[in-house]
Amino acid sequence: MAEVVHREGAESAKELNKNFAPFAPPALFRGSRLMSFLKGTFAIVRKDLTAEMRSRELVSAMLVFSLLVVLIFNFALELDKQARENVAAGVLWVTFTFAGTLGLNRSFAAEKDRGSFDGLLLAPVDRNAIYFGKLIGTILFMLIVEAIIIPIFTILYGISLFQLMLFGVVLLGTLGYAAVGTLLACMAAHTRTRDVLLPILLFPVTIPVVIAAVKATSGILLQSEWNEIGIWINLLLVYDVIFIAVAVMVFEYLVEE
Repeated sequence: MAEVVHREGAESAKELNKNFAPFAPPALFRGSRLMSFLKGTFAIVRKDLTAEMRSRELVSAMLVFSLLVVLIFNFALELDKQARENVAAGVLWVTFTFAGTLGLNRSFAAEKDRGSFDGLLLAPVDRNAIYFGKLIGTILFMLIVEAIIIPIFTILYGISLFQLMLFGVVLLGTLGYAAVGTLLACMAAHTRTRDVLLPILLFPVTIPVVIAAVKATSGILLQSEWNEIGIWINLLLVYDVIFIAVAVMVFEYLVEE
């Protein structure tokens, strides 16, 4: 008799778990906490990519802005080849950072305007999954624009940017800029003056990553010694690690109403 009752109770509990599993935190019913975190993160990335593929507003605006900056500098700086090599790194990163700021302005602002940001906060996932989902989405959008701008920049300026080490610097610089920008964009999205406030907050904080990226890029283009380039690459690595760690610690408190 006891075995029958035990079996019936187990079957009832199993049935309840099956019925309520869609409404429960994924960590309890779909694997470990890490798997739940990864699923939430990539769900947000997939949502942003799907929305961008339908509208094509963000990447197109970033791309047009980047092309305008590159063209303006190309015709404004009528310099010889050596002078172009000296200013190429600065022009390249001015283009990337301004285009990135344009994308960051819309990363959380679009969610806030549509009223879907509250839905993200109510989702049964770790709050940091929202940050990393937005971060990965921003990096992907920036990398798409950068992948188009680099060949155009090479043609217009006559300077080859197709170097493996340079691609690594671009990736590290983009990661550092997006890591800080995503955190500050979330903060600025709750204000009425977010379009003005974000650059004011972002540019002073990202001065180290921009300087390090420009110096490393310039050293690579001028074929400097590793001792001159390595210090700036190490600075980029340290900057990325520190600010991603800071974002993980404070993002949960930042999004609380």
